[in-house]
Amino acid sequence: MEYLQIEKNASPFTIQYYMDDLDNFFTFLQQENISCLQDVDHRVIRLYLTRLYERKLGRRSVSRKISSLKSFYRFLERNNQVTVNPFIHVGLPKAAKPIPGFLYMEELEKLFEVNDLADPIGQRNQALIEILYATGIRVSECRGIRLPDIDFTIGTMFIKGKGNKERYIPFGRFAEDALETYINDGREKLLDKAKSSNNYVFLNARGGPLTARGIRMVLNKIVEKAALTVHVHPHKLRHTFATHMLNEGADLRTVQELLGHENLSSTQIYTHVTKDRLRHVYMNSHPRAED
Repeated sequence: MEYLQIEKNASPFTIQYYMDDLDNFFTFLQQENISCLQDVDHRVIRLYLTRLYERKLGRRSVSRKISSLKSFYRFLERNNQVTVNPFIHVGLPKAAKPIPGFLYMEELEKLFEVNDLADPIGQRNQALIEILYATGIRVSECRGIRLPDIDFTIGTMFIKGKGNKERYIPFGRFAEDALETYINDGREKLLDKAKSSNNYVFLNARGGPLTARGIRMVLNKIVEKAALTVHVHPHKLRHTFATHMLNEGADLRTVQELLGHENLSSTQIYTHVTKDRLRHVYMNSHPRAED
């Protein structure tokens, strides 16, 4: 656990998953009367995988358990507890990658039109939804934004993401206008209700920092006001940001950096093409598509 916390800088959730996976594996070893970690070989691993599939676990769950055990045995090797990593050649089951849901511009426009910009809460909600779409940041990243993180002179914000990884993200004029209106007016009025001052950008109705759960509730209310029939969650705005960027010609590496993805494969799920984009490219590219 110390290795995961200090050297790997893993989140509490990741550490808990690792511990659960190891507990599960140790229980299996106990049931099979295997008392030494050195005795784990390809036959033991094959039996373990069989037990996992008998429990009807999905491919993603099995992949995570294998990854946890690979990492665990790497740690044991490094500390001279074992001489070989029996999981090193175990392949991960390929998980199906569903196309992420996203919003079309017509649906987005409805979300941008429902907030009362004369009201502090309405100003906050407008700034919130503009920033989520303009930057593609995660809810956890959004709730952590502080006033010094925003640089209006060059239109960027400093974001601390997963594993304390840091990046700068630009934002456009619509997000800038919404943010300035909220920070200079609505936020000040919300902060007046608080017992103590804070420099978080997004505040709740009592002037305290808005939580991740609070952001989801805000978005649900905006969707309800816009009378949209589609389910919209904050991560769908992240999906929408990435999809729209790629459909408009942004390169994959740039989108990867903006999203804060460590691996390019995480960004590649957004390379699906919308029907509108498909038709646009076809009509402009095929010699006999139009006059």
